[in-house]
Amino acid sequence: MENREIFSTITALPPVFVRLDGRAFHRLSDVLGLERPFDEFFHKAMVTACTSLVAGSGLNPDLAYTFSDEISLYFTKLPFSGRVEKLDSVSASYAASSFTLALGGTTLVAFDARVIPATPGYAKEYLANRQAEAWRNHINAYCQQALIEEGMDPKKAQERLTGLPAKALHEMMHERGFNLATTPAWQRRGTLVYKKLTEKEGFNPITKETVITERSAVVAESDLPLFTSPDGLAFLAAIVK
Repeated sequence: MENREIFSTITALPPVFVRLDGRAFHRLSDVLGLERPFDEFFHKAMVTACTSLVAGSGLNPDLAYTFSDEISLYFTKLPFSGRVEKLDSVSASYAASSFTLALGGTTLVAFDARVIPATPGYAKEYLANRQAEAWRNHINAYCQQALIEEGMDPKKAQERLTGLPAKALHEMMHERGFNLATTPAWQRRGTLVYKKLTEKEGFNPITKETVITERSAVVAESDLPLFTSPDGLAFLAAIVK
């Protein structure tokens, strides 16, 4: 029988990112009655999904970066021999399952996915770009919510903000007595979930000596440096290989 799976043999070479985006999450926010412009319960559920993807999915990404309804997975080794359809479908379905459970299992969710070829150098640039998008999303969300609370229709509020530079949006909130720089770091800069070597003290019963061993642990960092700053560049250099 003729094989009509015309895309099943398309493969990617590592390193790559797989970017996941929530589908119709604006409606999800309404269904769950989430706090606007940001909801900590929602954020924690996204971090839980990221942790599951890094630690328990079997996909074995090096890290996951998340903000809003977006997750970026970075792979230096690819499962499924790099088959793009498998990478996309399994990553998206696993994220949706994990996120659904983290929300309490009462609402169905879906993610779409795409594969983005990378290099170690571009991976750092990509993460810096996504962090910059997290900041833009953050200031836009606060400004839109401020206009809505003042009585403006949500669609008109978004139209009012479209095309305005970040400085103008920041000033808009400053005029309302709100400093966007004081918001939680995870709202402004996102959260990174990654594998980190940690030292653990133990006791060798044979030599009767205290020994230090290294173990890999998955950690979620929500107080991130700005990735384009010297501290941020050093932070990424230690993680992205």
